Amino acid sequence: MHVSLDTLRRWDKVGRFLAIRRSGKRFYRLSDIDKYLANLTLEEADLFLLAKKWASSAGATEPDSLFYCQNSAVFQSRLIKLEKTLGTVSGLENIFPLIVAITGEIGNNSFDHNLGSWPDISGIFFGYDTNRREIVLSDRGQGILKTLKRVKKELSSDEEALKVAFTEVLSGRAPEARGNGLKFVKNIVMQNDIDLFFQTGQAELNLKKGDTPLNIQRTDSRIQGCLAWIKF
Repeated sequence: MHVSLDTLRRWDKVGRFLAIRRSGKRFYRLSDIDKYLANLTLEEADLFLLAKKWASSAGATEPDSLFYCQNSAVFQSRLIKLEKTLGTVSGLENIFPLIVAITGEIGNNSFDHNLGSWPDISGIFFGYDTNRREIVLSDRGQGILKTLKRVKKELSSDEEALKVAFTEVLSGRAPEARGNGLKFVKNIVMQNDIDLFFQTGQAELNLKKGDTPLNIQRTDSRIQGCLAWIKF
């Protein structure tokens, strides 16, 4: 659910999301978690949960129009709005152009490398909250493994593909260059006070300033395409 322990304690106390107490510890039924996620509304849900739910559902519809960029032109228009908004946030004067740049790279990757080959729903989920200082993007595209196997047929897992995407320079011939922009993203994050969570298939990366080597792990949850969460 990607919420903090303090949040879970607070929700338990006010009755919003109840825990089961055993031996002084809190436990949760998986069915209760599934029910909570299924009943999220735009007003109460955080962006990450909305985006992950959309990217992982078996049969999704288009996201709410507030977050849906059906094509690159819509995404670029909203990216410009993001830049103007971040430019007014105190403390981001020196870093907001970099935040916009990595957001643009991730979003453009989705369009550039799924053009004409979206498995079901084209376009991306793109939302941001300046109060929480976060940006979330997701797509229901082919995912990095399938894309990179065109030029690296030996890749056999989402973890391998994710590592290659963030570390190796590949052919510049479209659509084979997926991931080259992600190396730019990695360099920006590692040099600045920006955190990045990135998932494709069943592989996830958590990256922050100074991280080396890359923290890539396999997760039980699977998404179709890619999911990115930028915090600043």
